[in-house]
Amino acid sequence: MSVHSIRQLRGVSRRTFLAVGASVLLFAACGTSDQSAVNTVADTVAEASSDTAVPEESTNKIVSLSATATEMLYALGAQDQLVAVDNYSNYPEAAASFENKIDAAQPSAEAIAALDATVVLLAYDPGNLQTQLEALGITVWTGAAATSFDDSYKQITELGELTGKSTEAEALVSSMKADIETAVSSMELPEAPISYFYELDNTYFSVTSNTFVGQIMSQFKLQNIADLAEAGNDYPQLSQEAIISANPQLIFLADTKCCQQDTESVAARPGWNKIDAVTNGNIVELDDDVASRWGPRVVDLVKQVAAAVAKFVETSK
Repeated sequence: MSVHSIRQLRGVSRRTFLAVGASVLLFAACGTSDQSAVNTVADTVAEASSDTAVPEESTNKIVSLSATATEMLYALGAQDQLVAVDNYSNYPEAAASFENKIDAAQPSAEAIAALDATVVLLAYDPGNLQTQLEALGITVWTGAAATSFDDSYKQITELGELTGKSTEAEALVSSMKADIETAVSSMELPEAPISYFYELDNTYFSVTSNTFVGQIMSQFKLQNIADLAEAGNDYPQLSQEAIISANPQLIFLADTKCCQQDTESVAARPGWNKIDAVTNGNIVELDDDVASRWGPRVVDLVKQVAAAVAKFVETSK
């Protein structure tokens, strides 16, 4: 299984934040944070979501094999419809301690059916699970890793329809949009672009500006050193030499849990003491899960990036 596939599982699950095979969403490692309050969903899935939507109260029995979808359901107040979650669903605490847990990497259609599940939520299909579930009469909803804010909002809206929580979904999306807009508009952006390195794991996989995380960074006039690393690959692996040579002014660590990386471990790497971000103390430690999922807590990620940029601008005056 590729690094990206593992990330998909976590945000889906964590290491979203290479890609199934080598292109699902690399954020491979581990990952949880405070509760605040996708992409492509097949036409048949969208239809299934509409068919099972209940205007007031849903009687669905839902199995979530997507940590991001689990977070969305809790934020919508639809957790009572859950009968099981995957082993990466660790937020909020109620999800982490959920009695029925299913291995997201090797889920059993029979075990899911034994729970009398009516709907299964996937971030991607680990094999032919969807075909097996549909053969058992179980509806499958897929919310792939987001590539934009709109993807995230779309999934929340769909899950609201699916669970009879459309009003709550509309309110949640509105709140997220407002919080993100405030985080960006209420701060002083840098006059010149700030270069940054976004670390997915301690083997230096990263993301380009084409990814969901990359788009978040672009709002703050941040310039990604990984953009030219490998043509056609939005989850490239950089070398230490390339990173040191690029001399990023900010470093974001999305591998604090999976790989136990922090400011001290980065500063101790050979040659990294020459990097401006290290020298000036501009290393940002992120929560792996928040950084690799695209649910309501993306607001937390935006706010943390905003705080890092604001600190950089202030100290650079």
